[in-house]
Amino acid sequence: MPLRTKSTWFGVALDAPNARELAHFYQRLLGWTIFNESDEWADLAPSRDAGYNLAFQTEKHYARPVWPSEPGKPQMSMHLDIQVDDLEDAVAYAQSVGAEVASFQPQETVRVMLDPAGHPFCLYLDSESEDGSFAEN
Repeated sequence: MPLRTKSTWFGVALDAPNARELAHFYQRLLGWTIFNESDEWADLAPSRDAGYNLAFQTEKHYARPVWPSEPGKPQMSMHLDIQVDDLEDAVAYAQSVGAEVASFQPQETVRVMLDPAGHPFCLYLDSESEDGSFAEN
């Protein structure tokens, strides 16, 4: 039986060397509001009743992941996908708030970016075709 709750809520928590700093990066990137903030934990969402958020936890032994993966190096355990209308503009904006472009780019309609803690995230163009079906990325 699936998990049951009285409300719909979804969140993703990322470890970071500094939860507060990474939360502020994503606040600038996404334009969301920070609702809780301390040296150990921070979270943000588009609104208090959105039903989802991003959270950040300070991990004193944090090891920056590498992209693409390399044997014996810390690997990413997940990444965020963010749909954008204009890939070039989105990349420029992400860089202006502190992201960097990853050296390896596997697809033309996707840009792998790295947040200040090294977590990869993807900016991607809508892959829906004119007939309403989704194209393969």
